[in-house]
Amino acid sequence: MHEGALTRLRPVPRSRFRLFVLHHAGGSHLGYRGWVRHFPADWEICLLDAPGRARRVAEEPVRDAAALAEHLHGVIGPELDRPFGLFGHSMGALVAYELTRRLVDSGDPPVWLGASAWSPEPGPEHAEPRHLVSADRLREAIAGMGGTPRHALEDPDLWSYVEPLVRADLELVDTWSPAPRSAPLRVPLSVFGGAEDRGMTPERLAGWAEHVEGGFAHHTLPGDHFYFTGRTGDVVSRIVKDVEPLLD
Repeated sequence: MHEGALTRLRPVPRSRFRLFVLHHAGGSHLGYRGWVRHFPADWEICLLDAPGRARRVAEEPVRDAAALAEHLHGVIGPELDRPFGLFGHSMGALVAYELTRRLVDSGDPPVWLGASAWSPEPGPEHAEPRHLVSADRLREAIAGMGGTPRHALEDPDLWSYVEPLVRADLELVDTWSPAPRSAPLRVPLSVFGGAEDRGMTPERLAGWAEHVEGGFAHHTLPGDHFYFTGRTGDVVSRIVKDVEPLLD
């Protein structure tokens, strides 16, 4: 039913902790494969793919955050037999937040949530739906965020694949709104972002503190929206440092 949704590059049968990693808009697990080797040997890292990419390319993308969170809840349900956490970047952080709410409600809360370059605080991206802009403006928006090779934006064949997927993912992000009267999450949260990210500024990411009642850590690193490019080891070491005390 969910074949291809979860990639386990390094199975760890007796892992002490299992981390689910959720990708950004237009991305897939492929962008996070290089992270796995940086984590402790007794952690199992599970890379998730939303429909429409990687081994799920034949599937229709999901355009609603709640629906995607519900879908991924079914994917990871059989994997919650040990302490686990979620880490998501950008759109992945939004979906991880929604998924965490479902896990808490179902009695299976994660021990930790990591949110990278996304905040539930409203921002300028909601002023104009990005998934409806022209192809040229969409290309420039994607290029401005970084993380997507320029040749993928300029090659007609690659763009014909990238454009509808990015539009679907941005529709998910642009149309999201918090559930009415949402109670703060009682899950320890670590927030990560780039000091030069013009959309998800450090000040905006600090607003996360109003949405959680567990522990809160805020990491600001040099760089823009894809601040972790070239410094994955540093980001992973911060994740490990925040999570380890929760596993004692």
